[in-house]
Amino acid sequence: MGNRKGWIFPTVLSLALVLAIAWGYNQYTFKNEYGIAMINNYQRLFSDTKKHIENVQVSLSKALVSESRDQNILLLSRIMNEAFFAQDKLAQLPLDQADIANTQKFLNQVADYSYKLIEDHLEGKKITSKQRETLFNLQNNSALFNRELASLQDEILNTQFSAKKLTSRQREKMDKANQQMYQTRMVNLEKQMAKNPELIYDGPYSDQVLNKKPLGLGTNKVTEAQAEKIARDFIGTKKVAKVTPFEAGENMSTAKIPAYTFSVVPENTPKEMAIYIAVSRTGGKVIWMANPRPVSKVNISVNQAEKKAIKFLEEKGYADMEANYSLRNDGAILFNFALKQENTTIYPDLVKVKVALDNGEIVGFDASTYLVNHHDRNIPEPQITEQKARESIRLEFDIESIRLAVIPKGAGEVLCYEFKGKYKGSDYIIYINASNGKEEQILQLIKNENGTLTL
Repeated sequence: MGNRKGWIFPTVLSLALVLAIAWGYNQYTFKNEYGIAMINNYQRLFSDTKKHIENVQVSLSKALVSESRDQNILLLSRIMNEAFFAQDKLAQLPLDQADIANTQKFLNQVADYSYKLIEDHLEGKKITSKQRETLFNLQNNSALFNRELASLQDEILNTQFSAKKLTSRQREKMDKANQQMYQTRMVNLEKQMAKNPELIYDGPYSDQVLNKKPLGLGTNKVTEAQAEKIARDFIGTKKVAKVTPFEAGENMSTAKIPAYTFSVVPENTPKEMAIYIAVSRTGGKVIWMANPRPVSKVNISVNQAEKKAIKFLEEKGYADMEANYSLRNDGAILFNFALKQENTTIYPDLVKVKVALDNGEIVGFDASTYLVNHHDRNIPEPQITEQKARESIRLEFDIESIRLAVIPKGAGEVLCYEFKGKYKGSDYIIYINASNGKEEQILQLIKNENGTLTL
């Protein structure tokens, strides 16, 4: 029996060693295969991005010489789709988003401008000489984009090593080198894209919209100390244990709403559960607040949460706000509130409020859209009647409610009749221009147990 005990332990130890070696080898193999798959995925995404940009350039070139309305609509639709596809693939590459901001803006504007020209064509308008000049500039920039991507692709393809034959360390070096090449080239491209002339047109990604000066801030400047007091008051002075400024950032002055940002630790709360808040440097308005605390369980209803959100907004100076849509997630519910003025819903003046469903605490607030757009408005009288607006709606559309609403359109706003209803079992909102009866926008409502989304 003693002899048996003597060989059992070494045998078990040897078996464990073999299993450990096998497991280690499998992990090593898996890691290598995963690394190769990641490299291959990035190269595929890069290749796809390049192909989409090539398609944008080719279609822009054709649109420059085409005189056919139908042909132009097809070409512009293709440009719009390819620009969106390129943007999607570019966003998945291992690049710092700050280093591709201007490139993303360029792709947004290519798609947005194409859509604007499609609208013009559908209204019977021809492309003007100024619009052709803009298309020419976009075509030149897409050509520059293509040259940069082609050069970068050549560098990567000419890498001396085959990924399958590299050691883990070699592959890590190659991956880092490739990423540095991506980064360097894209930063160079960004510098070129930043020199693009301003794109003048009426669209959500036009320069005049992106560079729009906030209308709801006022003019008085506040110091950091004043901003800290505003942050404390907003959260509740008695609740605050510590306030720390953070992340002013070198590009802070170029932000749409330059702000002081703070980390706020409430009383009897670990610093890891800090609340974050931003206060505008002009006007001293709270732009956003985020409290990332977990929610243990649901104790209050959606209706109770909405009442708490409305009370909170009133206390913070946001009167006459109405909830339109909501979405539940992780034990909290996010409400979208729009300003109500003279029985008209003002959608550009939007505030978001997030309520924890365990105790009704406000754990999120975002007034950035409101602060950019809010101003004293003289809402015009509708130029067509509600009945006349109905004539622009399909007969089969089952209308459930009608009201007046101001919606954003490019750099401006437009007064519409808002028709909510159903068509073939699905929920929609149709906006009809209250001046000329034109169909301005259609939204589909997607409802589920968590709330309502608009598409």
